[in-house]
Amino acid sequence: MPTEQQYFDEAKSLTQYMDDMTTKKEESFSIYEKFEVPADDEFITVLKDKNPHILVITEDWCGDAMMNNAILRRISEAADIEVRAVYRDENLDLIDQYLTNGGRSIPVYLLINKDGEVISKWGPRAEKVQQYVMENREKFPPKEDPTFEETQKAFFEQMTKEFVENKDFHLAVYEDIRSNWLQALQK
Repeated sequence: MPTEQQYFDEAKSLTQYMDDMTTKKEESFSIYEKFEVPADDEFITVLKDKNPHILVITEDWCGDAMMNNAILRRISEAADIEVRAVYRDENLDLIDQYLTNGGRSIPVYLLINKDGEVISKWGPRAEKVQQYVMENREKFPPKEDPTFEETQKAFFEQMTKEFVENKDFHLAVYEDIRSNWLQALQK
């Protein structure tokens, strides 16, 4: 099986990935256009100095990826670092090494150092976003309930809207990535 660095070397740029999106593209670009990296010299400076590679495991149908990838793209542009993306469903051997609670949740961001070693994994959600999702899922009827699918569909639509419009979520994603990666890069 290829190493994470080999996956990175063969992957498409995050910019190209976003350009190639067929689902949630408009929403993802809306987030990208709205989000500005906070003035944070330390995080951006550390990224520039360490110059890690970031491998994204993603799919364009994923709401979390729709939001997080747009924010990651802004971070990468501010720090002038390379981010490349692979599709989860085409790379099950890779995603199966980075399961979240036993599931193939995405996106997953792998921070790779100059030696080609994965020094951090982030994803699929910032804690604040996870709380929002869990609190709303608690309101769902049981799966056997005839209204379950309708309730779930309505929530997914509302969640997409929140992911596009809620600047607090965008900042929470940024802060969660920042915290995780600063810690990993400063070891």
